[in-house]
Amino acid sequence: MEFIQTKLTGSFIIEPKILRDERGYFMESFNERLFQEGIGDRISFVQDNQSASVKGVLRGLHYQTGAFSQAKLVRVLKGEVLDVAVDIRPDSPTFGQHQAVLLSEDNQRQFYIPKGFAHGFVVLSETAIFFYKCSDFYNRESEGGILFNDPALGIDWKLPEADFILSEKDRNLPLLSNARPAW
Repeated sequence: MEFIQTKLTGSFIIEPKILRDERGYFMESFNERLFQEGIGDRISFVQDNQSASVKGVLRGLHYQTGAFSQAKLVRVLKGEVLDVAVDIRPDSPTFGQHQAVLLSEDNQRQFYIPKGFAHGFVVLSETAIFFYKCSDFYNRESEGGILFNDPALGIDWKLPEADFILSEKDRNLPLLSNARPAW
């Protein structure tokens, strides 16, 4: 595995080593020792989540606050998504900046998003199965979110906004300037 530090300190794109032959492919998708060495931190994952979505579904931008803040390791099992992390750490030099990563069943990339980031994705293929590991359990009282099209973030979601399929909750999230603090 190759760990590529993004412009947002602490977040990494993880390129797997894929062994392909006439039978298909083999890859190691997670190895705790290599993962912790690669990110330079000891993270334990306690919950795995999976979602299935159709083209245009946009989920996010979500995060957990305080003691329930979550680091995430995300990947796509089927299809293709544009995955986005937004730095919401108040003292970070990259506060309010985002990193977008194309994740697909073809490239098998993973994206590590540390605590203190909002996260979301949009499905670019006809369907997608999205899988992620979380470092803490979900806690409803600790939910936070930011509106996907906040002009201050300047995220290019790669699809026309008219094509998005959003939950009512995601459609009504606040702007970053009014969002719940991460800590």
